[in-house]
Amino acid sequence: MNSKDKYIFPKKSDLVQLSIDSVDCELPDLKNSDEAKSVIIGKWLAQWITSSLKAGKIQVNNILPSKSEFAYLLGVSIGTVQNAIRYIEDLGYVESKQCIGTLVKDYKDQSVTIRKLTSKRDLATEAIKRYILTDGFKVGSHLPSSRTIATIIDFSANTTRLALEYLASQNIICHRFKNPKDSTWVLMSLDFEVNNYVRQHSETLVDMLVKDLEDYISKNLKVGDRIPPHSVLAQALKASIKSVHDALKVLIDKGILLARRGRYGTTVIKLPNSVPTSQKPETSIFAPAKDAAFYHYEKTQNYIKRMIAQDYEVGDKLPSIQELSRKLDLSPNTIRKAFQNLSKEGYLVFSRGRYGGTFVIDIPEIESQTFKWLAVNPQYAKEYQSVEDN
Repeated sequence: MNSKDKYIFPKKSDLVQLSIDSVDCELPDLKNSDEAKSVIIGKWLAQWITSSLKAGKIQVNNILPSKSEFAYLLGVSIGTVQNAIRYIEDLGYVESKQCIGTLVKDYKDQSVTIRKLTSKRDLATEAIKRYILTDGFKVGSHLPSSRTIATIIDFSANTTRLALEYLASQNIICHRFKNPKDSTWVLMSLDFEVNNYVRQHSETLVDMLVKDLEDYISKNLKVGDRIPPHSVLAQALKASIKSVHDALKVLIDKGILLARRGRYGTTVIKLPNSVPTSQKPETSIFAPAKDAAFYHYEKTQNYIKRMIAQDYEVGDKLPSIQELSRKLDLSPNTIRKAFQNLSKEGYLVFSRGRYGGTFVIDIPEIESQTFKWLAVNPQYAKEYQSVEDN
């Protein structure tokens, strides 16, 4: 693909994987600090990389030990280590490469040679800067919580927290509690500029993969063909399976691909940049994978609706998720998602604490519903269409 001419794709077999024993410095103190654990670990990792490179103990493009090994060594969760690595990646000490790992970088050389474009954290950071400037915050004033800021700038809570921690490392903001999730952020300085280049060139890795997939489909497939497995595409595009999955979802939303459950798989229903055409019968009368996945939850929701209408009144407490899971022989996650959907519809409310639980706040009206087919043979689709036309 064209992107191969612009990026270097290192092979894992050519790189050296560092062992956790190579981390021979004193462990960080995670208890006696006002900073978040991820930031403390990030600074510790940056110091270790700097000193080890200078001493010749490690080399540029060495692969760091796994996140699970660091988590076991430090006694923290893998998620905390992940956030710490993202923190030092923003500072230029490492670079994550899909299907390979986290590579040591020459922190003095900021040139990018590995396929990785603008990260979501970069975009969130610039969005927070714009929010601070446009809303007229003054030095010393308190910012909203990270979750509120996430809603305002339209990013996930986790990405927003990482962006806030990065701004804290730049002494633009700070928090005054050990747990940054519970803290009020304080503006320390307005001495910063918004990077308009990031905003104008905000192409993420998934954006690039979408273009590469469109190019791949145009050159190798035709309407009706199935997309190769995620693992095959990941290897061809030099990206992770998760990134390929996210890119395929974009193409599904654009109407280029149709995802179906079972042996039908994901198929091409329109070539990129082609003139829109009418849907085939077999693609129009049954639910795509997104709807089919919801079908199981919808059945569970309808059962719970009937149960509420027949046996409960407003204010009554429903059985626990575990109880319903055993009764219906379903996974707790299925029950939980059904509860969440019924809460969004205004039938249930959740309460925590000793006397908490799931309570009824409205009685649903029970009516029969018609569901789309989950799978269909094109031959049967034609017969079904002819019957409908008559």
